[in-house]
This record gives sequence, C-alpha cells and structure tokens, in this order.
Amino acid sequence: MTSPTLTIDTPAGPVHATAGPRDADAVVFELGGAMRGSVHVTGTTDPQRWDQFTAVRACLGPVNAFKTTTPDEDLPRLARGRTGYRGSLTLYRDDTDRPQASVHPLSTATDHPPTEKTEAVLTAVLRACAEHVAQSADLPAILEASRQHDTPGLLRFLTWSASYHQAEAVRLEREARTALPARKAAEAAWRTAARWLSVSPDPVLLLMLVDRPDSLTQKIRGLQWWVPYCVSAAAEEYERARRAQKEADSLRAQQRRRPRCPRPALVGTS
Repeated sequence: MTSPTLTIDTPAGPVHATAGPRDADAVVFELGGAMRGSVHVTGTTDPQRWDQFTAVRACLGPVNAFKTTTPDEDLPRLARGRTGYRGSLTLYRDDTDRPQASVHPLSTATDHPPTEKTEAVLTAVLRACAEHVAQSADLPAILEASRQHDTPGLLRFLTWSASYHQAEAVRLEREARTALPARKAAEAAWRTAARWLSVSPDPVLLLMLVDRPDSLTQKIRGLQWWVPYCVSAAAEEYERARRAQKEADSLRAQQRRRPRCPRPALVGTS
C-alpha cells in the first residue's frame, strides 16, 4: 500500500489521515489537522458470521483496541482538546451486499461519552480510514493475516459458547419437565380448594383462589407461562450451540487448508 493522506471533513474541521506501510495485519493512520493521534485498522470477522473474515475494524489509538488497552496519553484527541478517546468502527456488508458500519461505543479515557459533535468527528475519521483499507489492494493479505492471528482465540470462545448453550438448553428442558407436574398439581389443588369453598366458605380458601400474589391462581398462571417459555428458550439455546459449533468447524477447516489469497470482500463503499 502507498502512503496517501486522506482529507476528512468533520464538524471540527478537516482531519488529515496518513496511512503508513502495512504492518503484518494492520494499517496505521497518523492523524493531523483537527485531530491528533492515530487510527489502527485491521481485518475482522463479519458481525453475523464469526468464521468469515470479510470486514475491517478501525480502532482509535496505535493498537487494536479490541485486544490491547492503549495508554491514556496515546489516545487520539481533538487538536485543541486534552481528552483522549477510545472506540472502534467495523465496516462490513449486509445480506444485500450493502456497506454497513457498526460503531463500538465511543468514550473518553475515563469512560464518559463524547459530545454529539465529537462523536461525529470520531465516527467520520474511523469510517474514512476503514473505507480506505476496505478498497485497498492489500485487503486480501490483511484479512488473511487477521484470520491466522485471531482464529485460535475465536476457536476457544466458540468451543466454550457451544458447550455453554448446549448446557443451557438441557437445563431449560429440565425446568420445563419439572414445571409440568407442578402445574398439574397446582391445578388439582385449585379445584379441590374451590370444591371445599363451595361447601364451606372460608377466608383462607378464598385467599388461595383469588388472583393475588402467592395464591394458587397466580402459581398456575406463572407455570402456564413458564413451561412454553422454557421449551422455546431451550430451542433457541440449541440453535446458538449449533451455530457456534458450525462456525468453529468452519474455522478448523480453514486452518487445515493451505492459505489462499481471498478476493477483496469489501470493494467500494458507495
């Protein structure tokens, strides 16, 4: 990649971002004009498909903010300001092949949100840097380097995720099985109390039957809702486990194949 200087119009004035030579899996932009500091751009996974490295992420600071904490004094800041800012922007394409941008919460070094104007400045700079890398000839190499670098960590997370969601699904199914006889028992108790009340009115029996906290009526109503909820939630957990396992299997298959130079996943952003 050459080292062009982008001129980015922002509410604070023009920001100049100069791209340095590609360093392994990243491009670093040094900022000038209305901002000082740097923006670090890497390849990353599609937000909806963690086994597909087809997106780019621009982070405020000289390191990848998703992996390393940047010292406060090194955080980018407005030229006339003393506050450093953290955050990132991911550029990807949706199912219709339209460019989309997802902004990770922007904040000061002390975790305070920026003003609306400053947020607009930071977002414009991050997006411009991400778009430049997304259209560069170096994009396939950047994505491949990021895939090789990030895959081990992703595999650990996806393996844990598949196991966790599988266990949650089993737990929810067990909850549903337990709740079903409990609901039937509560309904039987309600019918018995109603029968006794019809024979001999009693305030205690009445309290068990009326719609109030801790009554049989409330218990039955809760269990009627809880059983289908557990069944539905278990199905969702099984689907999450299946998806995590599928993505982990895909990443392992990619590791086994010889690295190939992929075609640019983001070609143009208009």
